[in-house]
Amino acid sequence: MKSSLLCALFFSSLMSFFVKQTKPTVYLIGDSTMASKAVTAYPETGWGMPFAYFFDSSVEVQNHAMNGRSTRTFITEGRWQTVADHLKAGDYVFIQFGHNDESKDKTDRYTSPEDYKKNITRFVNETRTKGATPVLLTPVGRRKFDAQGNVQASHPEYSPLVVEVAGTLNVPFIDLDKRSQALYQQVGAENSKLLFLQLKPGEHPNYPEGRDDNTHFNELGARLIAQIVLEEIRNLKLDLALHIVKK
Repeated sequence: MKSSLLCALFFSSLMSFFVKQTKPTVYLIGDSTMASKAVTAYPETGWGMPFAYFFDSSVEVQNHAMNGRSTRTFITEGRWQTVADHLKAGDYVFIQFGHNDESKDKTDRYTSPEDYKKNITRFVNETRTKGATPVLLTPVGRRKFDAQGNVQASHPEYSPLVVEVAGTLNVPFIDLDKRSQALYQQVGAENSKLLFLQLKPGEHPNYPEGRDDNTHFNELGARLIAQIVLEEIRNLKLDLALHIVKK
């Protein structure tokens, strides 16, 4: 009897250890629109911040996105290697770049369309080599309207490259550029300011002179973008969807 009990306890401990070791990790790699922010930057909020709170405790979310990074600098600074070295079977890598890659006036981060496509492809292939699942996202749209109140495309050259790689390599794909533009259009040219880092002088101690930012989100905007990504995870029928907490 004692022997049977000890065996049961042993196998129970072994199974608990195995489950713990194979806990899936969701890695987020990208730029400032996804990144976690310092308290001194609030209310600026990357959509990866609220995203992490929509999963149950069986999933770990690691946000490796960083302000000002392009696919090129994310690789040359060793940030991608840090993620790749820790990837294991069952993990996910959500890949969203473009804002900084397309900045021709900022030579420290600019990445040509050809190299951008190569770098995105590298992320996908090296993720798969580790048995993990890559998910490609077009860069989230900026708030940009014409005089008639129609939202305008902000990544006309780089978003199609993500679509192309996703189709060629058969990668789970979220058109965050298109979905975010639809959100801005639905909210409207004026009310969409409520989703971004738009502050009047003296309105917030972190920005005493105010802020007129149509790229970076506040807490509300980040949460709405995160909810779009969560909805698309369900639409893609990824196993990860089973771990989304219903809120």
